[in-house]
Amino acid sequence: MMRIDQAGWAGGCEHLHSPNFDDRAAGPIELLVIHNISLPPDEFGGEGVQQLFTNTLDRRAHPYYQTIPEGRVSSHFYIRRDGHLIQFVSCLQRAWHAGLSSWQGKTRCNDFAVGIELEGSDNVPFTDAQYAALHELTLALRMALPIRGIAGHSHIAPVRKTDPGPFFDWQRYLAPLALK
Repeated sequence: MMRIDQAGWAGGCEHLHSPNFDDRAAGPIELLVIHNISLPPDEFGGEGVQQLFTNTLDRRAHPYYQTIPEGRVSSHFYIRRDGHLIQFVSCLQRAWHAGLSSWQGKTRCNDFAVGIELEGSDNVPFTDAQYAALHELTLALRMALPIRGIAGHSHIAPVRKTDPGPFFDWQRYLAPLALK
């Protein structure tokens, strides 16, 4: 069973530290935000996402990379298509994944949320291995943190974002968790 340690790091997964984080504002960490990402878009298995989150992306490596706005982004977790889990930022720190956002009347979701990126897009279903890893991670996070909600990026930033997209099966994800 996966566990989150007192420093906010998950056991049993790869740790690839991102410099793109800062201290959280005071208050509980109470929200999980589910995203999808692939770099280049709709191409899976490369290192683009890891490079983006660690500021090592070579913008000359693919024409799409030149269209990505300059800036620093990160997420706490990234789940590859094969279920491989990578953690970039401690859950106790603020990762930069949600941008302008609000949930239940609270703005700045990065202050109180953990971001989980699934390797994917709005155009393809997610894999069984991803749902299995996401369930295990969610259970570990709920054991370690006062999580009281789960939302998609599209729920907290509906004008700007569509992820995790129409192929994310919310029923499949939420039913075993007894949390909505």
